[in-house]
Amino acid sequence: MPAETRPPDAKAKLLAGLREILPSEAIIAQREALRPYECDGLPAYRQTPLVAVLPGTIAQVQSIMRLCSRLAVPVVARGAATGLSGGALPLADGLLLGLARFDRILSLDPLARTARVQPGVRNLAISEAAAAHGLYYAPDPSSQIACTIGGNIAENSGGVHCLKYGLTVHNLLELKLVTADGELLTIGGESLDAAGYDLLALLTGSEGMLGIVVEALVRLLPKPPVARVLLAAFDEVGRAADAVGELIAAGIVPAGLEMMDRLAIRAAEDFVHAGYPVDAGAMLLCELDGTPEEVASQLECAIRVLRAAGASELREARDEAERALFWKGRKSAFPAVGRLAPDYYCMDGTVPRGRLAEVLEGIAERSRRYGLPVANVFHAGDGNLHPLILYDANDPEQLRKAEDFGAEILELSVAVGGSITGEHGVGQEKLHQMCVQFGPAELACFRDLKQAFDPAGLLNPGKAIPQPRHCSEYRELGGDTLTPPSRRGGLDG
Repeated sequence: MPAETRPPDAKAKLLAGLREILPSEAIIAQREALRPYECDGLPAYRQTPLVAVLPGTIAQVQSIMRLCSRLAVPVVARGAATGLSGGALPLADGLLLGLARFDRILSLDPLARTARVQPGVRNLAISEAAAAHGLYYAPDPSSQIACTIGGNIAENSGGVHCLKYGLTVHNLLELKLVTADGELLTIGGESLDAAGYDLLALLTGSEGMLGIVVEALVRLLPKPPVARVLLAAFDEVGRAADAVGELIAAGIVPAGLEMMDRLAIRAAEDFVHAGYPVDAGAMLLCELDGTPEEVASQLECAIRVLRAAGASELREARDEAERALFWKGRKSAFPAVGRLAPDYYCMDGTVPRGRLAEVLEGIAERSRRYGLPVANVFHAGDGNLHPLILYDANDPEQLRKAEDFGAEILELSVAVGGSITGEHGVGQEKLHQMCVQFGPAELACFRDLKQAFDPAGLLNPGKAIPQPRHCSEYRELGGDTLTPPSRRGGLDG
Protein backbone atom coordinates (compact mmCIF):
# COMPACT_ATOMS: atom_id res chain seq x y z
CA MET A 1 0.00 0.00 0.00
CA PRO A 2 1.55 3.36 -0.99
CA ALA A 3 2.47 5.63 1.91
CA GLU A 4 -0.15 8.25 0.98
CA THR A 5 -2.96 5.66 1.14
CA ARG A 6 -1.93 4.04 4.41
CA PRO A 7 -4.06 4.82 7.47
CA PRO A 8 -2.63 7.79 9.39
CA ASP A 9 -1.88 5.60 12.39
CA ALA A 10 0.06 2.97 10.40
CA LYS A 11 3.44 4.48 11.22
CA ALA A 12 2.41 4.92 14.86
CA LYS A 13 1.47 1.22 15.09
CA LEU A 14 4.74 0.20 13.48
CA LEU A 15 6.78 2.38 15.85
CA ALA A 16 4.86 1.12 18.87
CA GLY A 17 5.62 -2.45 17.89
CA LEU A 18 9.28 -1.70 17.18
CA ARG A 19 9.73 -0.07 20.60
CA GLU A 20 8.74 -3.38 22.19
CA ILE A 21 11.52 -5.13 20.25
CA LEU A 22 14.40 -2.65 20.06
CA PRO A 23 16.02 0.01 22.23
CA SER A 24 15.14 3.54 21.18
CA GLU A 25 18.59 4.24 19.68
CA ALA A 26 18.08 1.38 17.21
CA ILE A 27 14.96 2.98 15.73
CA ILE A 28 15.32 5.88 13.26
CA ALA A 29 12.12 7.67 12.37
CA GLN A 30 12.95 11.39 11.99
CA ARG A 31 13.05 12.46 8.35
CA GLU A 32 16.45 14.15 8.46
CA ALA A 33 18.00 11.21 10.32
CA LEU A 34 16.63 8.90 7.59
CA ARG A 35 18.33 10.73 4.72
CA PRO A 36 21.58 8.68 4.87
CA TYR A 37 19.46 5.63 4.07
CA GLU A 38 17.72 7.00 0.97
CA CYS A 39 19.91 5.27 -1.65
CA ASP A 40 22.68 2.75 -2.22
CA GLY A 41 25.61 3.16 -4.63
CA LEU A 42 23.22 4.20 -7.43
CA PRO A 43 22.30 7.71 -6.22
CA ALA A 44 20.21 8.49 -9.30
CA TYR A 45 17.43 6.61 -7.48
CA ARG A 46 16.53 8.00 -4.04
CA GLN A 47 13.70 7.35 -1.60
CA THR A 48 13.45 8.06 2.13
CA PRO A 49 12.09 5.04 4.05
CA LEU A 50 9.19 5.22 6.48
CA VAL A 51 11.39 3.90 9.31
CA ALA A 52 14.90 2.43 9.61
CA VAL A 53 16.00 -0.02 12.29
CA LEU A 54 19.37 -1.38 13.42
CA PRO A 55 18.82 -4.71 15.18
CA GLY A 56 21.72 -6.51 16.83
CA THR A 57 20.43 -10.07 17.32
CA ILE A 58 18.76 -12.73 15.22
CA ALA A 59 15.83 -12.80 17.66
CA GLN A 60 15.27 -9.09 17.06
CA VAL A 61 15.26 -9.61 13.29
CA GLN A 62 12.70 -12.41 13.69
CA SER A 63 10.48 -10.23 15.84
CA ILE A 64 10.74 -7.33 13.38
CA MET A 65 9.74 -9.57 10.49
CA ARG A 66 6.77 -10.96 12.44
CA LEU A 67 5.64 -7.43 13.21
CA CYS A 68 5.98 -6.28 9.61
CA SER A 69 4.20 -9.39 8.38
CA ARG A 70 1.30 -8.70 10.74
CA LEU A 71 1.07 -5.03 9.69
CA ALA A 72 1.78 -5.73 5.97
CA VAL A 73 4.81 -3.42 5.99
CA PRO A 74 7.38 -4.09 3.24
CA VAL A 75 11.01 -4.59 4.31
CA VAL A 76 14.26 -3.76 2.50
CA ALA A 77 17.47 -5.18 3.99
CA ARG A 78 20.64 -3.10 3.75
CA GLY A 79 24.29 -3.75 4.49
CA ALA A 80 27.01 -1.23 3.59
CA ALA A 81 24.92 0.14 0.68
CA THR A 82 27.80 -0.20 -1.80
CA GLY A 83 25.51 -1.92 -4.34
CA LEU A 84 25.26 -0.31 -7.77
CA SER A 85 21.83 -1.39 -9.04
CA GLY A 86 19.39 0.21 -6.61
CA GLY A 87 18.87 -3.15 -4.91
CA ALA A 88 18.79 -1.57 -1.44
CA LEU A 89 16.58 1.36 -2.47
CA PRO A 90 14.06 1.87 0.37
CA LEU A 91 10.31 2.25 0.03
CA ALA A 92 8.35 5.30 1.17
CA ASP A 93 5.90 3.10 3.05
CA GLY A 94 8.44 0.49 4.12
CA LEU A 95 10.95 -0.40 6.79
CA LEU A 96 14.67 -0.35 6.09
CA LEU A 97 16.37 -3.13 8.04
CA GLY A 98 20.04 -2.25 8.53
CA LEU A 99 22.44 -5.08 9.33
CA ALA A 100 25.47 -2.96 10.23
CA ARG A 101 25.52 -4.27 13.81
CA PHE A 102 25.88 -7.88 12.62
CA ASP A 103 29.61 -7.33 12.20
CA ARG A 104 31.32 -10.23 14.01
CA ILE A 105 33.36 -13.15 12.76
CA LEU A 106 31.80 -15.82 14.97
CA SER A 107 34.41 -18.53 14.42
CA LEU A 108 37.32 -19.42 12.17
CA ASP A 109 38.33 -23.06 11.74
CA PRO A 110 41.73 -23.37 9.98
CA LEU A 111 41.47 -27.17 9.85
CA ALA A 112 38.08 -27.19 8.16
CA ARG A 113 39.08 -24.01 6.25
CA THR A 114 35.85 -22.23 7.06
CA ALA A 115 34.73 -19.04 8.75
CA ARG A 116 31.30 -18.42 10.28
CA VAL A 117 30.42 -14.75 9.90
CA GLN A 118 27.57 -12.32 10.37
CA PRO A 119 26.26 -10.48 7.29
CA GLY A 120 27.69 -7.10 8.30
CA VAL A 121 31.29 -8.36 8.25
CA ARG A 122 33.36 -6.61 5.58
CA ASN A 123 34.61 -8.81 2.77
CA LEU A 124 38.26 -7.91 3.35
CA ALA A 125 37.99 -8.50 7.11
CA ILE A 126 37.64 -12.25 6.56
CA SER A 127 40.94 -12.51 4.70
CA GLU A 128 42.60 -10.28 7.29
CA ALA A 129 41.43 -12.59 10.08
CA ALA A 130 42.42 -15.75 8.17
CA ALA A 131 45.88 -14.50 7.14
CA ALA A 132 47.54 -15.74 10.33
CA HIS A 133 46.59 -19.29 9.29
CA GLY A 134 47.83 -18.92 5.70
CA LEU A 135 44.25 -18.75 4.44
CA TYR A 136 42.06 -16.20 2.69
CA TYR A 137 38.53 -15.66 1.33
CA ALA A 138 38.69 -15.69 -2.48
CA PRO A 139 35.81 -13.47 -3.76
CA ASP A 140 37.24 -9.95 -3.78
CA PRO A 141 35.02 -7.22 -5.26
CA SER A 142 36.76 -3.91 -5.86
CA SER A 143 34.73 -2.50 -2.97
CA GLN A 144 35.95 -5.26 -0.62
CA ILE A 145 37.35 -2.76 1.86
CA ALA A 146 33.76 -1.62 2.55
CA CYS A 147 31.23 -4.08 1.12
CA THR A 148 29.74 -6.69 3.42
CA ILE A 149 29.24 -10.42 3.10
CA GLY A 150 25.46 -10.07 3.31
CA GLY A 151 25.49 -7.77 0.28
CA ASN A 152 27.93 -10.07 -1.54
CA ILE A 153 25.50 -12.94 -1.00
CA ALA A 154 22.55 -10.86 -2.15
CA GLU A 155 24.27 -10.00 -5.43
CA ASN A 156 26.50 -13.09 -5.86
CA SER A 157 29.56 -10.84 -6.12
CA GLY A 158 32.78 -11.94 -7.78
CA GLY A 159 35.83 -9.73 -8.09
CA VAL A 160 39.16 -9.85 -9.86
CA HIS A 161 39.92 -13.46 -8.89
CA CYS A 162 36.55 -15.01 -9.76
CA LEU A 163 37.80 -16.54 -13.02
CA LYS A 164 39.81 -19.20 -11.19
CA TYR A 165 38.21 -19.26 -7.74
CA GLY A 166 34.57 -18.57 -8.45
CA LEU A 167 31.85 -16.20 -7.33
CA THR A 168 30.31 -15.92 -3.88
CA VAL A 169 28.05 -18.91 -4.56
CA HIS A 170 31.10 -21.15 -5.09
CA ASN A 171 32.57 -20.14 -1.73
CA LEU A 172 29.54 -20.64 0.54
CA LEU A 173 28.64 -23.71 2.56
CA GLU A 174 25.73 -22.61 4.74
CA LEU A 175 23.32 -19.73 5.26
CA LYS A 176 21.00 -18.85 8.09
CA LEU A 177 18.15 -16.63 7.05
CA VAL A 178 14.98 -15.18 8.52
CA THR A 179 11.89 -15.56 6.34
CA ALA A 180 9.24 -12.95 5.66
CA ASP A 181 7.15 -14.27 8.56
CA GLY A 182 10.04 -14.48 11.03
CA GLU A 183 11.03 -18.15 10.79
CA LEU A 184 14.75 -18.97 11.07
CA LEU A 185 16.01 -21.40 8.41
CA THR A 186 19.39 -23.08 7.93
CA ILE A 187 20.24 -23.79 4.31
CA GLY A 188 23.25 -25.96 3.40
CA GLY A 189 25.71 -27.23 6.01
CA GLU A 190 29.32 -27.93 6.88
CA SER A 191 29.51 -31.01 4.65
CA LEU A 192 30.42 -30.82 0.97
CA ASP A 193 26.92 -31.78 -0.12
CA ALA A 194 23.46 -31.71 1.43
CA ALA A 195 20.28 -33.64 0.71
CA GLY A 196 17.43 -32.04 -1.22
CA TYR A 197 17.32 -29.16 -3.63
CA ASP A 198 20.26 -26.77 -3.83
CA LEU A 199 18.52 -23.84 -2.17
CA LEU A 200 21.89 -22.33 -1.28
CA ALA A 201 22.47 -21.51 -4.95
CA LEU A 202 18.92 -20.19 -5.28
CA LEU A 203 19.34 -17.82 -2.34
CA THR A 204 22.74 -16.53 -3.45
CA GLY A 205 22.04 -13.65 -5.79
CA SER A 206 18.37 -13.40 -4.77
CA GLU A 207 18.80 -9.72 -3.83
CA GLY A 208 17.07 -9.88 -0.45
CA MET A 209 13.76 -10.96 -2.00
CA LEU A 210 13.54 -14.44 -0.44
CA GLY A 211 14.86 -13.95 3.09
CA ILE A 212 17.14 -11.93 5.35
CA VAL A 213 20.60 -13.52 5.68
CA VAL A 214 21.75 -13.36 9.31
CA GLU A 215 24.74 -15.74 9.25
CA ALA A 216 26.99 -17.42 6.68
CA LEU A 217 29.59 -20.19 6.66
CA VAL A 218 32.19 -19.42 3.99
CA ARG A 219 35.05 -21.42 2.52
CA LEU A 220 38.62 -20.36 3.08
CA LEU A 221 41.45 -21.24 0.70
CA PRO A 222 45.17 -21.64 1.33
CA LYS A 223 47.25 -18.77 0.02
CA PRO A 224 49.06 -19.86 -3.14
CA PRO A 225 52.81 -20.31 -2.61
CA VAL A 226 53.58 -18.03 -5.56
CA ALA A 227 51.65 -15.29 -7.35
CA ARG A 228 53.08 -13.33 -10.27
CA VAL A 229 51.49 -10.56 -12.30
CA LEU A 230 52.06 -9.65 -15.94
CA LEU A 231 51.14 -6.21 -17.30
CA ALA A 232 50.52 -6.30 -21.04
CA ALA A 233 49.99 -3.08 -23.00
CA PHE A 234 48.25 -2.96 -26.39
CA ASP A 235 47.90 -0.24 -28.99
CA GLU A 236 44.24 -1.08 -29.58
CA VAL A 237 41.38 -2.18 -27.35
CA GLY A 238 40.35 -4.87 -29.84
CA ARG A 239 43.76 -6.55 -29.71
CA ALA A 240 43.67 -6.66 -25.92
CA ALA A 241 40.16 -8.15 -26.01
CA ASP A 242 41.21 -10.82 -28.51
CA ALA A 243 44.24 -11.67 -26.36
CA VAL A 244 41.91 -12.68 -23.53
CA GLY A 245 40.45 -15.51 -25.59
CA GLU A 246 43.89 -16.55 -26.81
CA LEU A 247 45.14 -16.95 -23.22
CA ILE A 248 42.21 -19.15 -22.21
CA ALA A 249 42.47 -21.15 -25.44
CA ALA A 250 46.12 -21.86 -24.61
CA GLY A 251 44.98 -23.69 -21.48
CA ILE A 252 45.92 -20.94 -19.03
CA VAL A 253 43.41 -20.15 -16.27
CA PRO A 254 44.74 -17.00 -14.62
CA ALA A 255 43.85 -16.21 -11.02
CA GLY A 256 42.89 -12.79 -12.34
CA LEU A 257 42.62 -11.33 -15.83
CA GLU A 258 41.59 -7.68 -15.88
CA MET A 259 41.35 -5.14 -18.68
CA MET A 260 41.41 -1.33 -18.73
CA ASP A 261 41.19 1.04 -21.68
CA ARG A 262 43.18 4.26 -22.17
CA LEU A 263 40.81 6.53 -20.24
CA ALA A 264 40.69 4.15 -17.26
CA ILE A 265 44.49 3.62 -17.37
CA ARG A 266 45.20 7.34 -17.26
CA ALA A 267 42.68 7.97 -14.48
CA ALA A 268 44.09 5.15 -12.33
CA GLU A 269 47.68 6.21 -12.96
CA ASP A 270 46.97 9.82 -11.96
CA PHE A 271 45.24 8.54 -8.82
CA VAL A 272 47.56 5.73 -7.66
CA HIS A 273 50.83 6.13 -9.65
CA ALA A 274 51.04 2.40 -10.30
CA GLY A 275 53.42 2.72 -13.26
CA TYR A 276 50.75 2.03 -15.88
CA PRO A 277 51.50 2.70 -19.60
CA VAL A 278 49.40 5.85 -20.09
CA ASP A 279 49.87 5.92 -23.87
CA ALA A 280 48.52 2.40 -24.37
CA GLY A 281 45.14 1.88 -26.00
CA ALA A 282 44.37 -0.87 -23.49
CA MET A 283 46.06 -2.93 -20.80
CA LEU A 284 45.69 -6.41 -19.37
CA LEU A 285 46.69 -7.48 -15.87
CA CYS A 286 47.23 -11.25 -15.80
CA GLU A 287 47.91 -12.90 -12.45
CA LEU A 288 49.16 -16.49 -12.31
CA ASP A 289 49.36 -18.38 -9.03
CA GLY A 290 50.17 -21.85 -7.72
CA THR A 291 53.38 -23.77 -7.11
CA PRO A 292 56.63 -22.20 -8.34
CA GLU A 293 56.94 -24.79 -11.10
CA GLU A 294 53.43 -24.38 -12.53
CA VAL A 295 53.57 -20.58 -12.31
CA ALA A 296 56.92 -20.49 -14.14
CA SER A 297 55.52 -22.72 -16.89
CA GLN A 298 52.30 -20.71 -17.25
CA LEU A 299 54.21 -17.42 -17.20
CA GLU A 300 56.37 -18.53 -20.11
CA CYS A 301 53.31 -19.60 -22.06
CA ALA A 302 51.39 -16.40 -21.25
CA ILE A 303 54.27 -14.21 -22.43
CA ARG A 304 54.41 -16.12 -25.69
CA VAL A 305 50.64 -15.83 -26.26
CA LEU A 306 50.47 -12.13 -25.38
CA ARG A 307 53.36 -11.28 -27.68
CA ALA A 308 51.73 -13.18 -30.53
CA ALA A 309 48.47 -11.34 -29.81
CA GLY A 310 50.20 -7.99 -30.40
CA ALA A 311 51.25 -6.75 -26.96
CA SER A 312 53.40 -3.64 -27.41
CA GLU A 313 54.83 -3.93 -23.91
CA LEU A 314 55.12 -6.78 -21.41
CA ARG A 315 56.18 -6.23 -17.82
CA GLU A 316 56.25 -8.56 -14.83
CA ALA A 317 55.87 -7.11 -11.36
CA ARG A 318 59.37 -7.02 -9.88
CA ASP A 319 58.33 -7.95 -6.36
CA GLU A 320 55.33 -8.29 -4.06
CA ALA A 321 55.18 -4.53 -3.51
CA GLU A 322 54.85 -3.82 -7.22
CA ARG A 323 52.35 -6.65 -7.64
CA ALA A 324 50.20 -5.07 -4.90
CA LEU A 325 50.58 -1.67 -6.59
CA PHE A 326 49.41 -3.03 -9.94
CA TRP A 327 46.29 -4.39 -8.27
CA LYS A 328 45.77 -1.24 -6.23
CA GLY A 329 45.55 0.70 -9.48
CA ARG A 330 42.94 -1.67 -10.85
CA LYS A 331 40.87 -1.74 -7.66
CA SER A 332 41.04 2.05 -7.42
CA ALA A 333 39.80 2.54 -10.98
CA PHE A 334 36.22 3.38 -10.00
CA PRO A 335 37.11 6.23 -7.60
CA ALA A 336 39.86 7.33 -10.01
CA VAL A 337 37.40 7.69 -12.89
CA GLY A 338 35.13 9.58 -10.51
CA ARG A 339 37.59 12.46 -10.69
CA LEU A 340 37.01 12.90 -14.44
CA ALA A 341 33.38 14.02 -14.34
CA PRO A 342 30.74 15.06 -11.80
CA ASP A 343 29.13 11.61 -12.06
CA TYR A 344 29.50 8.24 -13.73
CA TYR A 345 27.06 5.44 -14.42
CA CYS A 346 28.57 1.98 -13.91
CA MET A 347 27.16 -0.85 -16.03
CA ASP A 348 27.50 -4.59 -15.41
CA GLY A 349 26.86 -6.67 -18.52
CA THR A 350 28.56 -10.01 -19.19
CA VAL A 351 29.46 -11.24 -22.67
CA PRO A 352 31.18 -14.32 -24.15
CA ARG A 353 34.94 -13.82 -24.26
CA GLY A 354 34.98 -14.28 -28.02
CA ARG A 355 32.66 -11.28 -28.47
CA LEU A 356 34.56 -8.83 -26.23
CA ALA A 357 36.17 -6.88 -29.07
CA GLU A 358 32.86 -6.60 -30.92
CA VAL A 359 31.00 -5.36 -27.84
CA LEU A 360 33.72 -2.86 -26.93
CA GLU A 361 33.53 -1.42 -30.44
CA GLY A 362 29.74 -1.23 -30.03
CA ILE A 363 30.21 0.69 -26.78
CA ALA A 364 32.65 3.08 -28.48
CA GLU A 365 30.17 3.73 -31.32
CA ARG A 366 27.38 4.49 -28.84
CA SER A 367 29.71 6.73 -26.85
CA ARG A 368 30.21 8.84 -29.96
CA ARG A 369 26.49 8.86 -30.73
CA TYR A 370 25.44 9.91 -27.23
CA GLY A 371 28.34 12.32 -26.79
CA LEU A 372 29.26 10.78 -23.41
CA PRO A 373 32.78 9.48 -22.67
CA VAL A 374 33.20 5.91 -21.40
CA ALA A 375 36.01 4.39 -19.35
CA ASN A 376 36.14 0.59 -19.64
CA VAL A 377 37.51 -1.40 -16.72
CA PHE A 378 36.36 -4.97 -16.24
CA HIS A 379 36.90 -8.63 -15.42
CA ALA A 380 38.04 -9.68 -18.87
CA GLY A 381 38.57 -13.32 -17.96
CA ASP A 382 34.87 -14.01 -17.46
CA GLY A 383 33.61 -11.27 -19.80
CA ASN A 384 32.08 -9.16 -17.02
CA LEU A 385 32.02 -5.61 -18.39
CA HIS A 386 31.99 -2.49 -16.22
CA PRO A 387 31.75 0.46 -18.63
CA LEU A 388 31.74 3.74 -16.67
CA ILE A 389 29.64 6.33 -18.54
CA LEU A 390 30.72 9.86 -17.60
CA TYR A 391 28.00 12.52 -17.26
CA ASP A 392 26.67 15.34 -15.09
CA ALA A 393 23.61 14.41 -13.02
CA ASN A 394 22.79 18.11 -12.62
CA ASP A 395 21.84 18.09 -16.30
CA PRO A 396 18.60 16.06 -16.68
CA GLU A 397 19.30 15.51 -20.37
CA GLN A 398 22.73 14.00 -19.65
CA LEU A 399 21.22 11.73 -17.01
CA ARG A 400 18.58 10.53 -19.47
CA LYS A 401 21.26 9.90 -22.11
CA ALA A 402 23.45 8.02 -19.64
CA GLU A 403 20.56 5.73 -18.67
CA ASP A 404 19.56 5.08 -22.26
CA PHE A 405 23.20 4.47 -23.21
CA GLY A 406 23.51 1.99 -20.32
CA ALA A 407 20.34 0.21 -21.43
CA GLU A 408 21.80 -0.24 -24.90
CA ILE A 409 24.99 -1.74 -23.48
CA LEU A 410 22.97 -4.29 -21.51
CA GLU A 411 20.79 -5.20 -24.48
CA LEU A 412 23.84 -5.49 -26.70
CA SER A 413 25.28 -7.91 -24.13
CA VAL A 414 22.15 -10.05 -24.40
CA ALA A 415 22.20 -9.85 -28.21
CA VAL A 416 25.65 -11.45 -28.37
CA GLY A 417 24.71 -14.26 -25.98
CA GLY A 418 25.56 -12.63 -22.66
CA SER A 419 23.71 -11.40 -19.60
CA ILE A 420 22.50 -8.08 -18.17
CA THR A 421 24.47 -8.61 -14.96
CA GLY A 422 27.58 -10.33 -13.72
CA GLU A 423 27.75 -9.30 -10.08
CA HIS A 424 25.86 -6.04 -9.46
CA GLY A 425 22.40 -7.59 -9.61
CA VAL A 426 19.20 -6.34 -11.24
CA GLY A 427 17.77 -4.26 -8.41
CA GLN A 428 15.69 -1.32 -9.56
CA GLU A 429 18.06 -0.42 -12.38
CA LYS A 430 17.68 -3.32 -14.82
CA LEU A 431 14.05 -4.37 -14.48
CA HIS A 432 13.24 -3.55 -18.08
CA GLN A 433 16.30 -5.41 -19.36
CA MET A 434 15.02 -8.53 -17.57
CA CYS A 435 12.16 -8.35 -20.08
CA VAL A 436 14.74 -8.48 -22.88
CA GLN A 437 16.78 -11.35 -21.49
CA PHE A 438 13.91 -13.58 -20.34
CA GLY A 439 10.60 -14.63 -21.83
CA PRO A 440 7.17 -14.56 -20.12
CA ALA A 441 7.36 -18.21 -18.99
CA GLU A 442 10.77 -17.72 -17.36
CA LEU A 443 9.68 -14.54 -15.59
CA ALA A 444 6.53 -16.28 -14.39
CA CYS A 445 8.73 -19.02 -12.89
CA PHE A 446 10.80 -16.38 -11.07
CA ARG A 447 7.62 -14.83 -9.68
CA ASP A 448 6.41 -18.25 -8.52
CA LEU A 449 9.68 -18.79 -6.64
CA LYS A 450 9.30 -15.40 -4.99
CA GLN A 451 5.72 -16.29 -4.03
CA ALA A 452 6.85 -19.57 -2.46
CA PHE A 453 9.25 -17.81 -0.08
CA ASP A 454 7.31 -14.57 0.39
CA PRO A 455 3.58 -15.01 -0.29
CA ALA A 456 2.68 -11.48 0.81
CA GLY A 457 5.42 -9.91 -1.30
CA LEU A 458 6.94 -7.93 1.58
CA LEU A 459 10.66 -8.60 1.03
CA ASN A 460 12.29 -5.98 -1.20
CA PRO A 461 9.28 -5.61 -3.51
CA GLY A 462 9.67 -3.96 -6.88
CA LYS A 463 13.21 -5.24 -7.43
CA ALA A 464 14.87 -7.80 -9.74
CA ILE A 465 11.72 -9.46 -11.15
CA PRO A 466 9.54 -7.30 -13.43
CA GLN A 467 5.78 -7.59 -13.44
CA PRO A 468 4.10 -8.35 -16.79
CA ARG A 469 3.00 -4.72 -17.16
CA HIS A 470 6.64 -3.55 -17.08
CA CYS A 471 7.50 -5.75 -20.04
CA SER A 472 4.37 -4.72 -21.95
CA GLU A 473 5.12 -1.03 -21.38
CA TYR A 474 8.73 -1.46 -22.45
CA ARG A 475 7.83 -3.28 -25.65
CA GLU A 476 5.23 -0.63 -26.48
CA LEU A 477 7.93 2.04 -26.10
CA GLY A 478 10.31 0.19 -28.40
CA GLY A 479 12.43 -1.30 -25.64
CA ASP A 480 12.90 -4.61 -27.44
CA THR A 481 15.18 -2.83 -29.92
CA LEU A 482 18.71 -1.62 -29.23
CA THR A 483 17.56 2.02 -29.05
CA PRO A 484 15.34 2.00 -25.94
CA PRO A 485 13.72 5.04 -24.37
CA SER A 486 14.64 6.23 -20.89
CA ARG A 487 13.93 3.61 -18.24
CA ARG A 488 13.31 6.04 -15.43
CA GLY A 489 10.18 5.96 -13.34
CA GLY A 490 7.19 3.66 -12.98
CA LEU A 491 9.08 0.61 -11.75
CA ASP A 492 7.19 -0.10 -8.54
CA GLY A 493 6.45 -3.76 -8.21
